[in-house]
Amino acid sequence: MDHHLRTFVAVVELKNFTRAAEILHITQSAVTLSIKTLEKTYQVKLLDRTNKFVRLTRAGEILYHHAKEILAKYDHAKRLIDDLSHRVSGPLSIGSSYTFGEYILPKLISEFKKMFPLVRPNITIRNTEAIVTQLLQHELDLGIVEGKVDHPQVLVQPFAKDEMVVVVPFDHPYAENKVLDLQDLKSETWILREKGSGTRQSVEGVFEQLNFSPASTMDFGSSQIIKESVEAGLGVTILSESIIRKELLLGTVRSLRIRDFPMIRDFSYVIYDSEFHPKSTDLFLKHLSNLA
Repeated sequence: MDHHLRTFVAVVELKNFTRAAEILHITQSAVTLSIKTLEKTYQVKLLDRTNKFVRLTRAGEILYHHAKEILAKYDHAKRLIDDLSHRVSGPLSIGSSYTFGEYILPKLISEFKKMFPLVRPNITIRNTEAIVTQLLQHELDLGIVEGKVDHPQVLVQPFAKDEMVVVVPFDHPYAENKVLDLQDLKSETWILREKGSGTRQSVEGVFEQLNFSPASTMDFGSSQIIKESVEAGLGVTILSESIIRKELLLGTVRSLRIRDFPMIRDFSYVIYDSEFHPKSTDLFLKHLSNLA
């Protein structure tokens, strides 16, 4: 049954019987047979097919959702069994939020690959909310997040601290200050990450604790765009200090701290709550603990 499900998933994602056959290295008639077998098994039509498109029926949508999860569990079980008799190898799927994924994770992956060269890391950069969703769908082995996560099916473990700072353009009136009161920036345009990101969650927590409401805001989905916007004088922001090291060295922005209010948050890893994890996952989590 699993090869029929894999064929079905390939057809859905490629939206083409011929392309699915090429990717799976089987004949197009074998693809058609697999779909017909599934439709006979469930006694429903799974796909609407014309010369121009392949589209899921409602029944097909349900099967596709569960097929992805079933196949992920098959693959997970195979990896666990392989771990019993082979060297650490194979894919390691990591989902990371932007700050950690873009500015810290590459070096860690490089170090890990030197120790375990047969492991093939696959990195997905998403916001915290999206990472947890992928983890629950068994599309990731682990996630690294900056925001708070509270879900009964995942385990969350902080492993490192991260300091956030207020970032202003180099020529801002407060640029030479070391500390300031957040209310000093009340009239500024605040450039923030999008909803669902760990950084946005942290910044909103700061605003709430200090009873601060910015006069105007802009939302962007990338820390890089936010940095460039601050450099251009479009507004101010709060970001991880690790993100702006290059800009601080170049002198294009300044970092400030809020008076008597250190902004320290956790980097945490999240894993599916299970007794069994691939050996590569356990070893990478151990590698992360070296940052503490």
